[in-house]
Order: sequence, then structure tokens, then C-alpha cells
Amino acid sequence: MFIYPAIDLYEGKAVRLFKGDYAQMEVFSENPPEVAKDFESCGATHIHLVDLEGAKNGKTPNFDTVMKIHNATDLFCEIGGGIRSMETVEMYLENGINRVILGTAAVNDRKFLERAVGKYKDRIAVGVDIRDGFVAIKGWTEKSELEAFAFCKDMQALGVSTLICTDISKDGAMKGTNHGLYKELSEQLKMNIIASGGVSSLDDVKKLRALNIHGAIIGKAYYTKAIDLRKAVELAL
Repeated sequence: MFIYPAIDLYEGKAVRLFKGDYAQMEVFSENPPEVAKDFESCGATHIHLVDLEGAKNGKTPNFDTVMKIHNATDLFCEIGGGIRSMETVEMYLENGINRVILGTAAVNDRKFLERAVGKYKDRIAVGVDIRDGFVAIKGWTEKSELEAFAFCKDMQALGVSTLICTDISKDGAMKGTNHGLYKELSEQLKMNIIASGGVSSLDDVKKLRALNIHGAIIGKAYYTKAIDLRKAVELAL
């Protein structure tokens, strides 16, 4: 299992939200590339980036910061937030980003999703943000009418290879992740599942590793030092 330490970007800074609430934002670093270097020094090989402003407005205001982070390390780099056109997909991928994550666009623009997956295959992931059993969109500010598991199965049928699944109720709450959700997903799907939201202890990492899922995203727990990232990486191997 791969550990994906996360940097959520807002106005060029590394921040964290509580349960996806932009009104409950905490700034952890004004130098995100240095944070990424620390990830690498702890043994991480992957990094998960989110443009929080882009997630709301469909643009890429943190593109320059994303590229600085990417150029500062040799980490496998995936980015989500505001990627709603082929131009944006190409901009990231042609500048060396390893994988882009489609969220709102995967729900609202099927033709775009099909084009992106058809052209870039496993360099396209889909982010499934789950609130009360349904898929949430637009930076988690809206709940769609799509049932989460049905949507995941639809993504598999379309040829999507990687799903980043977030239980919004757990995100940033530091009360553990939804192991039952990831167990069910891993049993029902033949995809690379990345667990996101509430991974807040080494015990969480152990339990997710036992499910044989592809990866786990660690966000707030790193910044608050609730998880020793070096130990988490070792446990995940």
C-alpha cells in the first residue's frame, strides 16, 4: 500500500479543512514545496495535491505552486481540484504531473470524462467524495443525486483504474477512517482504491493495509503530528 501525504492548497499555502468546510480552514505552511521535501525525506514516494480554490471555481489558481511542489521532489504527484476541461488535464500532464483527479467533472460532464480516460488511461483518476451515501461535488459544497457505490461501479465499467474515495464526515475530524467503507469497496471493485478522510493513527494505516487497497491519504494527522509519517510509510509496505 502506498502512503499519499497530502497538501491542500489555498492561496499558495498548505491548509486543512474540517469536514470540507471552507469556513473552518487552518493554515499549516506558507511554503508547500518544503512540506513536500519533508514527505520525501520521511520515505514517501507519492504525494496527493488538492487545489481547494479550483475545486470551488473550476479554475487553476494554484498551478504555479503545484509545479513548484512537483519540481522540488521526485515524488509521484497527483492533483485534483478544478480540473474540468481537456485543456486543464493536458496542462498538468504535459508539465510532468503524473496523474490528475476528476471529481465534479466526472459527475457533470460524462463526455469529457470519457475523452480523458480514453486518451490518458491510468493517468486519470476519479475522486468520489461521499456524503450520506451520495457523491458530493463542487468542493463538497453540493450533494448530487448519485448513489456512491453505483457511481463507483459505473466508473469501473468506463475503464477508470483509480478511485480516491473520501468519507467527508471523517475528513479532518481526527477520529479514524471509515474502514467498513473501504472494505466494501475493495470487495466490490477491481480498481485501485485510495482511502481518504480520517486516517489519523498508525492503527488506521495497519487496518487499511490489511484490506490490500492501493493507498491511503494522510493529511491533518501529519500536520498535527498525530502520525509519524516515516512509521506510516514503513507500516504500509
